[in-house]
Amino acid sequence: MNEVIKTLQSHRSIRNYTGEAVQDEHLRAIIQSAIQGPSTMNGQQWSILLVKDQAKKDKIAALCNNQEWISKSSVFMVFLMDFSKIARKMEEKGIPFENVKSIEAIMVGSVDVGIAFAGAMAAAESLGYGIVPIGAVRREPYEMIELLKLPKYVYPVLGMCIGVEAGNQAMKPRLPYEAMVSVDEYEAPSDEVIATYDQAIKEYLAIRSKGENTPTWSDSLSTRLGAVYFPKVKGSLKQQGFTDEV
Repeated sequence: MNEVIKTLQSHRSIRNYTGEAVQDEHLRAIIQSAIQGPSTMNGQQWSILLVKDQAKKDKIAALCNNQEWISKSSVFMVFLMDFSKIARKMEEKGIPFENVKSIEAIMVGSVDVGIAFAGAMAAAESLGYGIVPIGAVRREPYEMIELLKLPKYVYPVLGMCIGVEAGNQAMKPRLPYEAMVSVDEYEAPSDEVIATYDQAIKEYLAIRSKGENTPTWSDSLSTRLGAVYFPKVKGSLKQQGFTDEV
């Protein structure tokens, strides 16, 4: 197994940091690794906003449901769906930006962000840093957009904490290969496979929380998905110029 695969298969979400800074050359290499990834039509419909200011990190942590590791991270990266670059050129050419009215535009921007995020994550971890993704940058999107001064056609999709790990975070179990892969036609995983994974997650959480929080995977997700957990996303997307008219 080569070093790239070892890095990818050793991923852990790291929420405890020493406070040691991310070296500038490392940060640039991490971002360049994201930039080099593929994107839809080579449109590169994304960008990164680096947050280093402590007061701003603290504010973002509060907006993200008080996730203290955002404040403690050496640098916080906000991955943005960003159509503003091409929108500006289209306006100069007098071409209407009709595609932004489709749900496809939102999917394209989100996929491009995901690819860029994965590249940055792999690069950061290969350099010895720990990361954790933060989807809650969408929790209070109006305030986040204002805080970051995001223009039209730009939207916060995902955050990333980066820092030097303090302590040793255990690796969370994942669903097994057979639950994630089908061949030629879709095949749902068996109840037995899911039940086995539920038990694995329960045991993992029992150790991590010292017995205080031990839901199964399916119980935890069912609770969260039983409601729209970020209800302000649709309206804030529309504010930024994204609609689902088409």
